[in-house]
Amino acid sequence: MAGGIRPSNGHGRRRRWGGGQPMSEINVTPLVDVMLVLLIIFMVTAPLLTAGVEVDLPESSAAPLAGQDEPLSVSVDAEGRVFVQDKEVTLEQLPATLMAVAKNKTDTRIFVRGDRSVDYGRVMQAMGAVTGAGFTKVSLVTTLQQGTPARR
Repeated sequence: MAGGIRPSNGHGRRRRWGGGQPMSEINVTPLVDVMLVLLIIFMVTAPLLTAGVEVDLPESSAAPLAGQDEPLSVSVDAEGRVFVQDKEVTLEQLPATLMAVAKNKTDTRIFVRGDRSVDYGRVMQAMGAVTGAGFTKVSLVTTLQQGTPARR
């Protein structure tokens, strides 16, 4: 036979003829083991990568905008508390905190996320504080309504 390997002798093992011949089989078992371990690691860590503040967003029929860099997130939760990323701040601290996080770049995109149950005025106060700090790229975040096709 080619390659110096005899057919199986019925015991599930293969025998080699020559001692100096290279092995012509690739053992993929270690590769499968590593891939399964990586899959488990990703499955365990994926839920931990979500945004830190729990906000129930309202729905909208507008399609999401395409962007290049990661925007800053200003969230207003159901109790009316204001957060920059995951850090709670007051409305008075909001402009200074945003300027510090954005490194004084007023062209940084800011996403304002308001909980569905919070008073609309509270969300607008947060948006007013953001625009009052000089930020011009401010967006209000909503979720897409079910059954509404996204516009492009």
